[in-house]
Amino acid sequence: MERVTITKEAAEIVKQLQLKHGDLIFHQSGGCCDGSAPMIFEKGDMYLDASDILLGKIEGVPFYMNQDQFEYWKHTHLTVDITKGRGASFSLEIPLGLRFLIHSRLLTEEEATFFKTK
Repeated sequence: MERVTITKEAAEIVKQLQLKHGDLIFHQSGGCCDGSAPMIFEKGDMYLDASDILLGKIEGVPFYMNQDQFEYWKHTHLTVDITKGRGASFSLEIPLGLRFLIHSRLLTEEEATFFKTK
């Protein structure tokens, strides 16, 4: 089971970014404003520490979330999507006039049980 997935449209943008930038990571910090949106960086451009939790990989890209943010979202399944618009961050999709966003839903009972045992 996966805790985080990606839409087809967002996956296409990730593939474009991989071709241009190489290895990437997603990070969602939980800070204010754009900090609460998923951002994508070149691997090594984002400092990760023990407070960042790996939720899974999407399109081969690790998706990390700060543990404080995860406390709010731990009961949800996340889907990364893309939309037109410009965020105020350094995320790699911004120059394309796009930004990543999250759709969430509560975990099913089966998913909740699965993730509790991990």
